[in-house]
Order: sequence, then structure tokens, then C-alpha cells
Amino acid sequence: MMIDHCPTVLIVEDEPLVRMHGCDLLESAGFDVIEAQTADEALDLLERHGHVRLLFSDVDMPGSMDGLELARRVHLRWPKIGLLMTSGHHRLTPEMIPDHGRFIAKPWRENNVLAEMRAILAS
Repeated sequence: MMIDHCPTVLIVEDEPLVRMHGCDLLESAGFDVIEAQTADEALDLLERHGHVRLLFSDVDMPGSMDGLELARRVHLRWPKIGLLMTSGHHRLTPEMIPDHGRFIAKPWRENNVLAEMRAILAS
């Protein structure tokens, strides 16, 4: 199912193959995709790209902050950006993610990722 208006998603994932798979999935579903390897890189990209509608981020990443801290900072600075978190090591409850963000466990299924993203963008 294609997305009508091509919202932009920032995918933040330190594992190159997982990030590449996510980018391919989202692009084939009609999203515009920007990618980052770390939370610091993601914040830098958000400063330069004011049109991001959704953050899709891993929780565990190298660098100065993890994905949850990234989600907190994104929510404070850009409250209209939806949040979808993922992890293979943690299970997050809705209360742990700012602004009614959502969580999907790794390894994620493509249709589940797309369904979660559509629900976030529709809210």
C-alpha cells in the first residue's frame, strides 16, 4: 500500500544492514527517507531538514546518547515529529516513550513497521 503524500522518515540505526533494509522498506512504501547512524547525527540532520514527520530509531546505539534520549530531545525540540522506537534487547512500554510514541521489537516484520508508522502519522 502506497502513501499518498510522501512523509519524510528519519531512520536511526547503527547496524548498516538493518538500516539499509529499513530504508528500502520505507522507500518502497512511498516514504521519503533520511538515515543516520547515531543519535548525534540524527539531531544534526533534523536541524537541517525541517520536514521530517517521523523518527524511527533503535534504542541501543553508540555515541553520546541512546535512542530514548534522542526521542526525548526530538519531542522537546520538534513535538510534531512522531516517534517509533525499536530494539532487540529492550521491551518499552508506551509510558517510556515521549508523546505516545510506539515500540516495535526486533526483528521487526515489515507490515508491522508500516502499520505502526501509518497509525502514528494518522494521529
